[in-house]
Amino acid sequence: MSLDTNTNVVNKNEEFKPLIVAFCCNWCSYAGADLAGTSRLKYPANIKIIRVPCSCRVNINFVLRAFQNGADGVVIAGCHPGDCHYSTGNYHTRRRFSLITNLTEYIGVEKERFKVDWISAAEGNKFATVMNDILEDVYKLGPNKKLRDARWKI
Repeated sequence: MSLDTNTNVVNKNEEFKPLIVAFCCNWCSYAGADLAGTSRLKYPANIKIIRVPCSCRVNINFVLRAFQNGADGVVIAGCHPGDCHYSTGNYHTRRRFSLITNLTEYIGVEKERFKVDWISAAEGNKFATVMNDILEDVYKLGPNKKLRDARWKI
């Protein structure tokens, strides 16, 4: 299923392949993704991981640009609260999460398309589970039509 940008008609002949952008902190969740990969755990190939120094580095513009540039879902993954390499980074992320969720809902993006989760370096299984869960949610919702810029085709 794809979205024809000129007529906003969904072509059901093509299969919908959602794009999920995952912002992963360098110290925990990126290592969790690495562990999931080396443990040969199954998680979808259409998850695009962007490595950031800390989950608090991801601001609202990153999330909105991801949706604008074709993402159907966005995940911010960081260290568990209290385990942040920078002491308080994930506390900032937690506060920012409610702001981003409220803003995206206000502009019409379903709240299931955006998620924040805490994944440590030893939780490869949790990384795979979180990615499979958001992909399943996005499959149910269909393509993101609200913020997508028509100039971007992925």
